[in-house]
Amino acid sequence: SSGDQRELRLEEAVTLALEKNLDIQVARLEPQSVDYLIAGVRNQFQPVLASTVGQRDLFQLPTRTINGGTRVSQATTTYNASIAQEVPLFGGNYTVSWSNQRVASSDALATRNPLYTTGLVAAYVQPLLRGFKTDNLRQQLSINIINREISEESARATVTQTLANVRNAYWDLVFTQSAVDVALRATELADKLVEDNQARVEVGTLAPLDIVQAQAEAATRRQNLAAAEAAAQTAEIALKRFLVSGTDDPLWRQTIRPVDLPSLQPPPADVEGAVRRALGERTDMINARKGLDTSDINIRYFKDLSMPALDLTASYGAQGLGGPELVRTGTGLDAPVGSTVPGSYLDALSILRNLDYPNWNFAVTMSYPIFGSQATAQHARARLQRNQSLTRIRALEVQIAAELANAALTV
Repeated sequence: SSGDQRELRLEEAVTLALEKNLDIQVARLEPQSVDYLIAGVRNQFQPVLASTVGQRDLFQLPTRTINGGTRVSQATTTYNASIAQEVPLFGGNYTVSWSNQRVASSDALATRNPLYTTGLVAAYVQPLLRGFKTDNLRQQLSINIINREISEESARATVTQTLANVRNAYWDLVFTQSAVDVALRATELADKLVEDNQARVEVGTLAPLDIVQAQAEAATRRQNLAAAEAAAQTAEIALKRFLVSGTDDPLWRQTIRPVDLPSLQPPPADVEGAVRRALGERTDMINARKGLDTSDINIRYFKDLSMPALDLTASYGAQGLGGPELVRTGTGLDAPVGSTVPGSYLDALSILRNLDYPNWNFAVTMSYPIFGSQATAQHARARLQRNQSLTRIRALEVQIAAELANAALTV
């Protein structure tokens, strides 16, 4: 290329489109967008850490005979932590909680002041029927993975269609610029005929009316030339649209001169082979089949959702107690404190670690709607939609075969 003119071959135009075409760039970004959706769903399977730190002060009214005083104050400091996670396999979830409290009180009947308590509990919930094979999160993840594959196929379709448009626009420009050359030669011939007729009229071998007819023909040729030039400029802009990344691209301001010429040899037309290839590789067919996979996922999900809920819950925990122990001199509740046995939060942790006071729980819960559920109807509807998708695929196969047959006839 030089100056304001650029010689361009067809394959060079295709390469420019792959590098700079904005539609292709947008299409290539779509799978990345779906990647973020997949990452968002997968992040819901990540552990969640939570903590609570709080302070509560309470002054109790004297509502009981044994109240520890007429105005008992109680300051409770809480510092808890927990971790929870949805398990990707089999739909279970677990929680591990660690709770801690420090209670300082003016209660005259207290046995420890301040009182330290700590507890550690691990719990796991496992669905045995509904939610075992699939659940809402796993359904969303599977569908988003399929949508990611569909977006890749859609991007490939955009690339294929854009490159086809580039080739068509290139040959349109070749045709329109050739039409300009033809119109220019026709105009030159018409102008030459006007000059020849004028010379013949001057020597008396031609009537003056023939000059008018030749001038009218020359005017028509000039009009055709102007229309051909406009068509060539329009075709050039149409081609540039596919090849530039913006109006600041140097190619946008250059004049394109196509170098390649079309082949006059008819291409081979293997309709049966083309149909087989199209049914296996066309993006609309691939996306239709992936839509069928999405229907299968929905069928499995709603079938699972219509099953009874049977959940197994198991938990195990330990607890600890610590703090200075108040030893009273007498046997009555209001006996004065004679001595104090030292103690701290470390005592509570020691009891917790030794599992001196364990607690565990094991339960199976079941629920089932007696007269049917919404999931049952959704499952039936999903099966119907899958049958509709199968029918659409067969209709698309017939449509593709007809399109290719017509294209072969056109060739």
